[in-house]
Amino acid sequence: MLYLWIKAFHIISVIAWMAGMLYLPRLFVYHCEAEVGSKQSETFKVMERRLLKAIINPAMIATWIFGLWLVWLGGWEKSGWFHAKLLLVLVLSGLHGWLVRLWRAFAQDKNQHSQKFYRIINEVPAVLMVGIVLLVVLKPF
Repeated sequence: MLYLWIKAFHIISVIAWMAGMLYLPRLFVYHCEAEVGSKQSETFKVMERRLLKAIINPAMIATWIFGLWLVWLGGWEKSGWFHAKLLLVLVLSGLHGWLVRLWRAFAQDKNQHSQKFYRIINEVPAVLMVGIVLLVVLKPF
């Protein structure tokens, strides 16, 4: 029964993390349009900071805690599919860190990327998510 509770909280954490990871680059797309120092730009800064601090960061931490707990309880650490999933989750975590770096540039009015760049980056978490879900559900190896 404990395993199922942890699994439920892991899924909830993943959903929250992914929602934020998909929304933050979209905010960056709109933030690019705002004039530096404008009220709109300052509003985007607040939205981005709150999204990171209140949702994305805590959700990522919870995802890792519940996920590693599941691995330990389920004995998945030697499974090939788990190693592949872990690699994709590490890439997603690295992307998270990179988005934080891009957020800091926006916060300092030092963004150097275009809307097109952020539109492309916006797709990366979705691609990683598809791979992770397929590995977990299908356990192909």
